[in-house]
Amino acid sequence: MSALLFAASLAAAQTVGAARQKELVRLVRQDCGSCHGMTLNGGLGPPLTPQALKQKPAEGLKATILGGRPGTPMPPWGAFMTEAEADWIVNELLKGFPNER
Repeated sequence: MSALLFAASLAAAQTVGAARQKELVRLVRQDCGSCHGMTLNGGLGPPLTPQALKQKPAEGLKATILGGRPGTPMPPWGAFMTEAEADWIVNELLKGFPNER
């Protein structure tokens, strides 16, 4: 993991408490997984694995999470999470998303 990614991951984890992290893991595994595959290896939506996302800018991923993708089935999740929580999700996806805890 790059130093920059590690620093961003640490900052995001510090602003998102453990209980909320658990909720976000469940949200990604269940809600995002319904389109991106329960193992996030793809389905209706593309895979959300570190390999599939490695060339994507983190800010773009965050914008997609919060704002969705108009004209596609990707809904905006901004009403359900903060920017810090979206940052946490992006960082976790880039590392390899954890299993439900």
